[in-house]
Amino acid sequence: MSKTIAVIQARMGSTRLPGKVMKDLYGQTVLAHDIKRVKQANTVDEIIIATTVAVDDDKIAEEAIKYGAKLFRGSEDDVLSRYYFAATENKADIIVRITSDCPLIDPKVIDDMVSFFKENNYDIVTNAGNDLTQRTYPRGLDTEIFNYAALQEAHNNAKEMYQREHVTPYLYENAKHIFYYKNDVDYSSHRWTLDTEEDWQLIQKLYKSLYNGEHDFYMDEILAVMEQNPEFFEINKDIEQKNSKGSEH
Repeated sequence: MSKTIAVIQARMGSTRLPGKVMKDLYGQTVLAHDIKRVKQANTVDEIIIATTVAVDDDKIAEEAIKYGAKLFRGSEDDVLSRYYFAATENKADIIVRITSDCPLIDPKVIDDMVSFFKENNYDIVTNAGNDLTQRTYPRGLDTEIFNYAALQEAHNNAKEMYQREHVTPYLYENAKHIFYYKNDVDYSSHRWTLDTEEDWQLIQKLYKSLYNGEHDFYMDEILAVMEQNPEFFEINKDIEQKNSKGSEH
């Protein structure tokens, strides 16, 4: 039986919003919320927080253990190797890539995508990816799924710095079978990830509207709040994604 592991990359360093994953969001850190939401995904067997060996990231390590995730510490700059060794050490067959700046990540979307990946023969199934014309999900629900062999190939063959700093560029550039997982309605104009102060303002407002100590709200509930409060959409609509090749973690 295959083992599916969600690997969440996290570090304190962030050029736009330093320490963002340890920010307090209604009594718990952004990282804690991230872990709790991914834990709701029935298709995920284990969660690994992949952080760095830097002293600054000791607090991320402590937070990972506190909330029942496993921990892997590796290279600061070679994030691809960090993912590869985390997956290797934990005997992953299927890897679900998530970043730690997504406290609105949707476990239902993760489950749908993992099930689809298992039922089909694709190298990578993604609702994100480099081709922005294929995106239909809000940014912040980004989920990328690939098997261990594909990750191993990327780790062994990726030579360019950007291919090592970000986990999936080599996969997108070399995979023969990529599936862009799409929603029926295009919500790609929504931005629910945490990268700037404007993003933080929006996420706080969404949590204030929806969070009562339980993670019982998902994409549909968030969209409903956005529709009821059109001014929320204005808060971070002008923020440009820093890098189309992936997160900086």
